[in-house]
Amino acid sequence: MPLRRFRLALNLAFGLAICTPLAATQAATFEQIKERGQIRIAVANEIPYGYVDLNGQAKGAGPDVAREIMKRLGIDKIEWITTSFSSLIPGLRADHFDMVAAEMAILPERCKQVLFSEPNTSYGEGLLVASGNPQDLHSYQDFADSDHKVAIMAGADQLEMLQALGVSEDRMVTISNNADAISTVSTGRAAAYAATSLTVSELAKQSNRVEAAANFTDPIINGEPVRSWGGFTFSLDSQDLRDAVSEELAKFKQTDEWKQILSTYGFSDTDASESTSRTTEQLCAG
Repeated sequence: MPLRRFRLALNLAFGLAICTPLAATQAATFEQIKERGQIRIAVANEIPYGYVDLNGQAKGAGPDVAREIMKRLGIDKIEWITTSFSSLIPGLRADHFDMVAAEMAILPERCKQVLFSEPNTSYGEGLLVASGNPQDLHSYQDFADSDHKVAIMAGADQLEMLQALGVSEDRMVTISNNADAISTVSTGRAAAYAATSLTVSELAKQSNRVEAAANFTDPIINGEPVRSWGGFTFSLDSQDLRDAVSEELAKFKQTDEWKQILSTYGFSDTDASESTSRTTEQLCAG
C-alpha cells in the first residue's frame, strides 16, 4: 500500500481558525506528566477509533491501547477530553491536552504541525449511502463522474482524496461530526458520506435509513490504492512523551491483547498486519 501524498492547507486553516490561541504553547514534559500522575488525552467521539460512551467511559482502538500504554509508563490517571476532529491539532498546539488518541491518519502536512507515534492501526475507505443505494454509488471516483454531492467531515483527509480524484468543492458537503452523517445522507442533502470503512460500518448499524455501499472500490490515486495509518498525536515540543509512548506501543503490539483490542473494534487481520508495514518516518516523508 502507498503513502498518502495529499493534504491541503485549507484543512489545517479551518481547524486553526476555530481554536485559539493560534500560537503553540509549551506542553508539559513527560517527566512533569509522570510527576503529576495524570495525562490529558483527547478523542473526537468517532467510533471505533476514539469516543466516550453514554456512561462517560472512553473507548475505541485509540483509548484502549493508550490506557494500557499509560499503565506501562506509570501514569495512573487519564483525563479524557472530547472535541471535534478539526480541533485536535489546534488543541495540542494550544496545550488543551497532552495527547490525542483518535487514530488520526499520519500525513506529511500534519507532521509539520504535530508529532506522531509509530502507527497503531491501519484502515481503508468506505462510503455511506441511503438504504438501497438509489444512486448506485460504489467509489469516490463516482463523484468526479457525476453531479452527486458527497459529504465529508471537517478536518478529515477524505477532502484531499476527493480533490485528487477531480471532485469539485461545490459537490462536497462539509459536516462537523459523524453524528450528522446519517441525516445528511438519508435526507438527500448529500448522496453519500465518504469516511473510513470502519466509520461507515458503525454508522450503518445505527439506522436502517442508510447502509455501507456494497462492492466499494478503494480510491486509486497516482495509480495505487489508498490506505491510512493511524497513530497517537502530540505537540511538536512533546518529543519525550511521543518517544516513550512509541517505545511501549512497539512492545504492546507484540501481544495478543493488542490484537484483541483491534479485533473488538472491527479491525481485520489485514488492518493489524498492515499497521507495521509503514513507519512514521516514511509516512511523514510522503
